Amino acid sequence: MKKLIALALVLVLTLSAASVLAENKKVVIGATPSPHVLVLEQVAEDLKALGFDLEILTFTDYVLPNPATASGELDANYFQHLPFLNEYNKNAAADAQLVAAIPVHYEPYGLYAGTKTALDELTEGDKIAVTNDPSNETRALLLLQSAGLIKLADDVGPDSSVTALDIKENPKNLEIVELNAELIPASLGDVAFAVINGNFAIGAGLSPAEDALFLEPAEGDAGKTYTNYVVVKAGNENADFVEALKTVLYSQKVKDYILTNPDFAGGVIPVFEVPAQ
Repeated sequence: MKKLIALALVLVLTLSAASVLAENKKVVIGATPSPHVLVLEQVAEDLKALGFDLEILTFTDYVLPNPATASGELDANYFQHLPFLNEYNKNAAADAQLVAAIPVHYEPYGLYAGTKTALDELTEGDKIAVTNDPSNETRALLLLQSAGLIKLADDVGPDSSVTALDIKENPKNLEIVELNAELIPASLGDVAFAVINGNFAIGAGLSPAEDALFLEPAEGDAGKTYTNYVVVKAGNENADFVEALKTVLYSQKVKDYILTNPDFAGGVIPVFEVPAQ
């Protein structure tokens, strides 16, 4: 009898251990709504099959996900490009540094109509809304320069940190209105034009390919510089969940989803190649 009880106890313990080993690990990723959350939703089941349960937390404020990742509230985030990450790391403590782990896609910046519908309608003193965080304001001003509306210093590039005060030439005395990125689509009724991040343009029902009056060229340096990454805390870049996430993201299913989603057309461009099977 004692042997039977002992055997049963061993069996229970073995099954309990197996259950623990089989239990999926939770991975919490913070992302902005579109396209980031939508892309992550495509891989949730695939990630589950690799042993990880994906929890997605949606953020609409660019300021919050990086500190939450550094503190461990998030395992990763997916919303930003390298200039934005570099700006964060420049001001973050040594134990709060983050790294770009998985390059996924690129979203070209666009200049969109507000109260005016064409760039040749631009007149003296018109208002143009741009993003107010350092890396993205630089990007917006570089876009306005590419469109021939303003001139910056010759040495200004994607890694610079400039504002409207750094504009060297402004022939039409345009008023640059600096706003939080998420607020810009709602400001279109108050400005002549607006420079809008791809994700917020899509979220507002705008098609970068069809609605942008001037679009950042994807084939240029901007495509490399402003690629959006999955970002993790330094030291976690080779973690099991990162390798699993990369595996499921770099799939034909995800690439096809990005390329064929009508809401993304021209505004979300995958930067990865699907590994040969």
